[in-house]
Amino acid sequence: MPDTMPTREDTTSQPPRRRKSLRRLLWVLLAGFLLVVLANAMLPELELMGEDRIALIRVEGVILDAQQTVGDLKKYGESHAVKAIVLRIDSPGGGVVPSQEIHDAVKRVRSKNSKAVVASMGTVAASGGYYIAAATDRIIANPGTLTGSIGVIMELANLEGLLKKIGVESVIVKSGRHKDIGSPLRKMSEEDRRILQSVMDDVHGQFIEAVAEGRSMDIREVQPLADGRIFTGRQAKDFKLVDELGDLDDAIKLAAEMVGIEGEPKVVEPRKRFSIRELIESRLFAALPRLDFQTGVSLKYLMAF
Repeated sequence: MPDTMPTREDTTSQPPRRRKSLRRLLWVLLAGFLLVVLANAMLPELELMGEDRIALIRVEGVILDAQQTVGDLKKYGESHAVKAIVLRIDSPGGGVVPSQEIHDAVKRVRSKNSKAVVASMGTVAASGGYYIAAATDRIIANPGTLTGSIGVIMELANLEGLLKKIGVESVIVKSGRHKDIGSPLRKMSEEDRRILQSVMDDVHGQFIEAVAEGRSMDIREVQPLADGRIFTGRQAKDFKLVDELGDLDDAIKLAAEMVGIEGEPKVVEPRKRFSIRELIESRLFAALPRLDFQTGVSLKYLMAF
């Protein structure tokens, strides 16, 4: 019977070979990762080279923060390749301040950068979503789009009765008579309500003024429409809140016509940059229950559900 036992030389050479193969694999994985990061960083810049383009920026979901959208507007506003911007709005609105910041950024792109901006309304573009659209050159909505909801809402909870039932007494220490205005731990007084209503009325007036300016309408024309009601896209067109009926492709074609782009326009969209931190956080917090408590007074350009 032949001797098939491995020699001492064979057994001692196996671990180094395995380590060498493992190192090679790790280097390949690292190189691949670096290529992905580099491509993710460079592709947006490469897309803005060459022929004239239409930039497509999406405003989707509840508007809680304006940083990303404002940054995209600034970037495309300063790009020589981008001749017009289409804002695809599919949002019921959100916070007053982020809605106003995006609205103002649209106005800057139009005035400072001389770029045409067209709003394309999706399923819903109401309240803060409409506030943003009002700053654009033209608004296109689908016939069944829900829009309008020109108003302000503030939602406060009163837990005083519940706390009494479970035997919990609230203690508030304050240095100003109205410092705890809107507190959920006590019943709202009439004086508090008058103060909050005056704040609401001022912010509502800002909304009406923005719509009147953006739509070239008299404030007296806007006021009857600014009671918080919603409209379909077709109804909004009858009230001059929308210019035309159509979909996203129609909005892109209109933007191309406005800036003289012939043929099928090249469309670019912002690319989300790869972030290890965001990846880890999204995986981590997705597995944990989400507790979302909101305290204090919060004004919203938001369509109530």
